[in-house]
Amino acid sequence: MTLATHLTLEIVTPDQTVVREAVDEIQIPGSEGYLGVLPGHTPLLTSLQVGELWFRQGDDTSYVSVAFGFAEIRPDRVTILAQIAERAEDIDTDRAHEAEHRARERLAKSVEDVDFERARIAELKSLVRLRVASKIETRSV
Repeated sequence: MTLATHLTLEIVTPDQTVVREAVDEIQIPGSEGYLGVLPGHTPLLTSLQVGELWFRQGDDTSYVSVAFGFAEIRPDRVTILAQIAERAEDIDTDRAHEAEHRARERLAKSVEDVDFERARIAELKSLVRLRVASKIETRSV
C-alpha cells in the first residue's frame, strides 16, 4: 500500500463549493480543539467549531473562516461540510465589522432582551472572519 503524498481538500457549504484542491497539510478547528492533518492520516470524523482553517500547498498557505459542520478525514482526502465557509480573500471586512458591532450591542443589553449564546456566537464568527481576512491583507503589504 502506497502512502498518499497529497490530500484532496474539499470544503463545501449548503450554497457552494469553497475549495477543491490538492494540498500538503491542513489545520481544522475541531470541536475538541485544532487538528492537524497530513497525508496518510488515520480516518476520522469530527464536528467543527467556529474557527480558522488553513491549508498549505508547498510554501503557500491559504486561510478559510469556517463555522460548524463536520470534517471527514481519510488518508488521501479531507471533506469539510461547513454551515459557513469563506476564503480570506472573499471576506467582506466592513460587513464583518458591522456584525461584530451588532453582536456587542446585543451582549450589552439586559438579559430579557437577548439570546446571549446566539450573540456570543455571532461575535465569535465575526472576529474569526476578521482574523482570517487580516491574513491575506498582511501578505499583500
